[in-house]
Amino acid sequence: MARELAPVGARSGPEKGRCGDPTSSLATGTVSRQRGFTLIEIMVVVVIIGVLGAIVVPQFMSRPDQAKVTAARIDIQAIATALEMYRLDNAHYPSTQQGLEALVKRPSGLPAARGWNPQGYLKSMPVDPWSTPYQYLNPGVRSADGTYDLYSLGADGVAGGEGFAAEIGNWGH
Repeated sequence: MARELAPVGARSGPEKGRCGDPTSSLATGTVSRQRGFTLIEIMVVVVIIGVLGAIVVPQFMSRPDQAKVTAARIDIQAIATALEMYRLDNAHYPSTQQGLEALVKRPSGLPAARGWNPQGYLKSMPVDPWSTPYQYLNPGVRSADGTYDLYSLGADGVAGGEGFAAEIGNWGH
């Protein structure tokens, strides 16, 4: 077999800087200083992480409340769809007295629900994400077309309020 020749200037044997190399720091008795992080550098990083945490954590803490507001809006749209189906079958919306229960079981009283669907329009009485029943008012006073108001009382469960405690309704707020 032919023997391969090493390129000019290439060393055979231990690589430079390795333990068997006569010029390595171990062989010559010198120790190279390994650079690490100083206490100041570590403290600066900890402070930066702390500042970022102070900014980011409050953003995530409000997400559950925002998710509940979004869920309430989606529920209101679904209930509004059921109310439209009720209106198409009966030529009118349920009265305030009949309420949203008219979407689950055949209502009594006037106006009569002559075309009421025996399967109903919803499987159960809806409650908002804060476990409070949705509010229904017919005729409406806040909805754009005045037909009915459908709303959640918000996080605090009482009328009025601001932020997450404000009412969430079919009037677009």
